[in-house]
Amino acid sequence: MNNSSEIKSKESGNLNPGLWVENHGDYLYNYAYFRVNNKEVSEDIVQETFIAALKAKDSFRGESSELTWLLAILKRKVIDYFRKLSSGKERVISDYTLPFRDEGIFDGHWLGDRLPKDWGSDADSTLNQEEFQSILQVCLSLLPPKWRSVFVMKFMEELSSDEVCKENECTPSNFWVIIHRARLKLRECIENKWL
Repeated sequence: MNNSSEIKSKESGNLNPGLWVENHGDYLYNYAYFRVNNKEVSEDIVQETFIAALKAKDSFRGESSELTWLLAILKRKVIDYFRKLSSGKERVISDYTLPFRDEGIFDGHWLGDRLPKDWGSDADSTLNQEEFQSILQVCLSLLPPKWRSVFVMKFMEELSSDEVCKENECTPSNFWVIIHRARLKLRECIENKWL
């Protein structure tokens, strides 16, 4: 988008749907893909975002940029995707092995075979950071959808716990159980695939 049409769009509060794909498509797709880790689903969510935005264009008041408004719609679509995915279908992990002792004087201490591994002194190098990010994406994709949604919203989007609970329709205690289990599963996956 050239600067004059961007300024005109912002000043008048008008939207330019004919340029949405060209101006914002890549950004919205990358945002969606980072959250759902699936090419086809990301494309569908962006398409649904554009359709919803077209239907709601009369409600755009111009208080934010066109991209900010589209991103807000996209975020709702991502949340709806995870809700649909997890509603009534979330796996219950009954055979989940806790990594802590639950009896005696060692209550709360790590079990020997579940002790976190040393990630090494070169874990901060750029190459390792890039490798870590790709492994993290793989490990996030292996989490149950609701766990992934809660974890991403809390730690990557940095939403408050109350906002995450509201968006995922879970209680605060369920939220903390999900966070705890997601962290343990991610740690285990990262240690197995990265270290």
